[in-house]
Amino acid sequence: MENHEEYIVEMRHITKRFPGIVANDDISLGIKKGEIFALLGENGAGKSTLMSMLFGMYEPDEGEIYIRGKKEHITSPNQATKLNIGMVHQHFKLVSNYTIAENIILGIEPMRRAGLFPVVDIKSTNKKVAELSRQYGLEVDPTAKIEDINVSIQQRVEILKMLYREAEILIFDEPTAVLTPQEIDFLLKIIRGLREQGKTIILITHKLEEIKQVADRCAILNRGKLVDILDVASTPTQIMANLMVGREVEMALEKSKPHFEQEVLKVQHLTVKNRDGFPVVKDVSFSIHAGEIFAIAGVSGNGQTEIADAVAGMCRVSEGTVSLMGQEITHSSVRDRNDLGVSYIPEDRQAVGLVLDFDLADNLALKSYYKPPFCEKGILHADAFDQYGSKLIEEYDIRSGQGIHTITRSMSGGNQQKAIIAREIELDSKLIIFVQPTRGLDIGAIENIHRQILKERDKGKAILLVSLELEEIMALADTIGVVFSGELLKIAPADTMTTNEVGQFMMGVKQE
Repeated sequence: MENHEEYIVEMRHITKRFPGIVANDDISLGIKKGEIFALLGENGAGKSTLMSMLFGMYEPDEGEIYIRGKKEHITSPNQATKLNIGMVHQHFKLVSNYTIAENIILGIEPMRRAGLFPVVDIKSTNKKVAELSRQYGLEVDPTAKIEDINVSIQQRVEILKMLYREAEILIFDEPTAVLTPQEIDFLLKIIRGLREQGKTIILITHKLEEIKQVADRCAILNRGKLVDILDVASTPTQIMANLMVGREVEMALEKSKPHFEQEVLKVQHLTVKNRDGFPVVKDVSFSIHAGEIFAIAGVSGNGQTEIADAVAGMCRVSEGTVSLMGQEITHSSVRDRNDLGVSYIPEDRQAVGLVLDFDLADNLALKSYYKPPFCEKGILHADAFDQYGSKLIEEYDIRSGQGIHTITRSMSGGNQQKAIIAREIELDSKLIIFVQPTRGLDIGAIENIHRQILKERDKGKAILLVSLELEEIMALADTIGVVFSGELLKIAPADTMTTNEVGQFMMGVKQE
């Protein structure tokens, strides 16, 4: 018989509905004090929705929530905070022109009197934040502005916001989706340290290797239903993957031998400078042929994203040339490149890839809306948008509450990514640029996208792949280029390089 008293969090028969979808369907689970409990599932399985109810962002349509054995009706994040519950969201909720300390105290500002008027006591806040960050191994500069710090430091700020509010139950929603491998290792170390200090951790993720490293138990969700709750140490990764996706997942990727054809992309002596005039890409040259996957490997921030952006027309080229099928496009507009045959899956799906307040049908036609059948003689045809959107939703398994009329902002990050990939592949371009194509995706979606990339390559497309996942590079690439500090240190056939050798070039240890 189950002992309910051992749970710090218990959710009983939770159901949550949105128009056209049951996000959570009669879910019951209990989380023990001081454990790392993982919620595992595909994109859109209902993981974030379930935890958003625990944090007071939604209210369940049915069911009950118990905290420390007491039934609670959590109607807002403020109420959740009073119950010592904190949450780090997948997309951070920070004010970019505020300092780290100002973000941490936002809404609970400590005041002091200056003459006749109360003012925020920022001096004592800076001191307290610095002490807190040292205590938990999350060192930050309290006076730095959010807009001036990288994404991993921003995540530390979100964690410190919870700790400052004395949270005991810490919810992490896809915390590693935007981090480099080195940053992921650091974060997992921090999560283990928080557990050692008595915190209860709820980890929302789809990354099996991370669950294996840190979690004690995991609940597997599939399309809103609870499939099982498992002991992590005794459950093989393959079984977790199969339960999560609802079918047998093929962990190994089958790849045919490449057949290179004509040269599609030629980049010569490319130099790109940032807004301060500092070169972030330095004299880079390479070419990609039809039927070739050219993958750029490198530690985050070494210029690989800027190379892809320069080819796609998203940033200014300072020196050098970019040519497509023999035609120079160095200074061509993004639309001209689209029309000439360039597709682009960007690193930041929300800022660059989508118009979040458009519906799904509009976003799927974003690169083609000005052409027939979407537009004729200046008149847009709504039925063409709807038919095209419905076709892509089915073919690419894009899951959304209201189908083609779903506002894209409301979709899970993984399904937003699927929408971008569907749109760009369907353009049937000669060159497809993938930047971090599987970031934030579950194992089933990753398997599917890897197959799509190989399928496009086998159809004779030229593929430029930029990824921080070295395993992804080694699995997909025909040719590997390694960047370090803006320079292309090495270009070689993928089958002539080992993972260790690529890693050495990535760290700048080996140079040729």
